[in-house]
Amino acid sequence: MLPTTLVAALALAIWLYLLAGRGGFWLLREREEREGAGAPALWPSIVAIVPARDEAEMLPAALPSLIQQDYPGSFRIFVVDDHSADGTAEAVLTIAADLGAADRVQALVGAALPSGWTGKLWAMEQGVAAAEASAPDYLLLTDADIYYGPGALRRLAARACRTRSVLTSIMVRLRTDAMAERVLIPAFVFFFRMLYPFAWVNDPRARTAAAAGGCMLVDRQTLQAAGGLASIRSALIDDCALGALLKARGQIWLGLSNEIRSLRPYPRVDDIRRMVVRSAYAQLRYSPLLLGLCACGMAVVYVVPPVLALFVGGLAGALGWAAWLLMALAFAPMLRFYGRSLLWGAALPLIAALYLLFTLQSAIEHRLGRGGMWKGRAQAISGT
Repeated sequence: MLPTTLVAALALAIWLYLLAGRGGFWLLREREEREGAGAPALWPSIVAIVPARDEAEMLPAALPSLIQQDYPGSFRIFVVDDHSADGTAEAVLTIAADLGAADRVQALVGAALPSGWTGKLWAMEQGVAAAEASAPDYLLLTDADIYYGPGALRRLAARACRTRSVLTSIMVRLRTDAMAERVLIPAFVFFFRMLYPFAWVNDPRARTAAAAGGCMLVDRQTLQAAGGLASIRSALIDDCALGALLKARGQIWLGLSNEIRSLRPYPRVDDIRRMVVRSAYAQLRYSPLLLGLCACGMAVVYVVPPVLALFVGGLAGALGWAAWLLMALAFAPMLRFYGRSLLWGAALPLIAALYLLFTLQSAIEHRLGRGGMWKGRAQAISGT
């Protein structure tokens, strides 16, 4: 065979494997809202920990949805103000007072960031420490931009009790209002599911572990027995690190949701670029070798098929068309989930190439000492 035909055959073989042998990641079977909530004999007590750094703009829409949860058990909320400069703590207190929830919502003033901790994990650690006084059954580790449908917490707690999960996590529905979001966000979730097939994450026999940091319901005692958040204090991708930590100690579950949504806007391509650049190189363990392998792999999987299909004839071109078609087929359920035309499946090679550029820039930023940049903090620690 000619070299181009061999490469085309390799790309097609990879897509056949991805569709048939990678946990059905593309089928979106794991959905939070598909099962009824049920009712445990005794509803567990829950404390929500919300790390917030300059989130005064997000909180008026997100925090009320958490306060107004239709939850029968004990539920309190600690918002940890991580050195905000926009009146975040004041916004928390005002919202709580307006909703008559001042007795259930507390704004904690964050202490100085210690060496070796990322900012978000240190903020969560302070919330966890404060929650210890009431010893809740579960901790809801959630972001300040997350909107919860009225029955979301009830369903999360019921699932955790029914399956005895030590971690129940939701990949929240990301915002897709702006054109940049509509083009790039579905692929972001698609790539995450490909990297961490949810069926494998949820299978106690599989080694794959992950979580989604926007919404994580954690068994408090299990977290404490595992060494607490201090065990992963320098992890930039803290949600997946927590998933790995807790899967070693029990059942974990990860799924998608329509009812739990992120309100964080990414209206421009540059906004999404910065989101990806912040952690992409950390995903590759800050390894130039893994970066090179990632670049080559993405080129073969995403770029080669359309190039061969459009510009090379014969068997190589036919194999390229077949791989491209399978690529679009795999992307279709995610496009449908986000209400996008299935024709966008044909554009996945270009979208993937853009994400590859973001990943390369992530490595450059780390090299320049700006890795993990988030709201004025460079948090990536090489070798962690």
